[in-house]
Amino acid sequence: MPSGDAPEHKDRRRVSLRPINKDDQEEFLRLAQVSTDLHHPWDSPPTTADAFQALITRYDQPGEECLLVCLNDSSAIAGVIYINSIIRGRFQSASIAYAAFAPTAGLGYMSEGLGLALKYAFQELRLHRLEAQIQPANTRSLKLIQRQGFRKEGYSPNLLFMDGAWRDHERWAITADMTDFRATPPHPTLPIR
Repeated sequence: MPSGDAPEHKDRRRVSLRPINKDDQEEFLRLAQVSTDLHHPWDSPPTTADAFQALITRYDQPGEECLLVCLNDSSAIAGVIYINSIIRGRFQSASIAYAAFAPTAGLGYMSEGLGLALKYAFQELRLHRLEAQIQPANTRSLKLIQRQGFRKEGYSPNLLFMDGAWRDHERWAITADMTDFRATPPHPTLPIR
């Protein structure tokens, strides 16, 4: 489970990460429903019980992680972070995506949560690289990813199917060596040469 900073720093953090589970359905769906305007047209988190169950099933598979950003003082969900398509071997890479929920958007919780997710991905999962694909007009998401140290790597026309059409996206990435996190031994699937 993602643990974030060392225990002596825990009381200074406002958020923690934890894996999503079936018991989160009611709160998650309520938050997704009240956040539709915030997410449109960039994302569409599940807003029905069937869609939530499909999310749980997907992220119960190897190579997929769905983490909730939760407020430390109340355990309320502030957002969700997805670490998708983890590829091992010579690549040691994954995609990362995220969504804030409207009741707590704009308060810095997702920035803190994304920082914890990067630490988890690079130290616990021992990934080398994370990529984020963001629509060019999604300025809030672009600012968030830039604050975390991602670098822009390119532009891909018609990359992802979103809101009923193929959408252009900017590609942003960060590698473990671009962070200040302590070095960890490579994942055992990384070849020696």
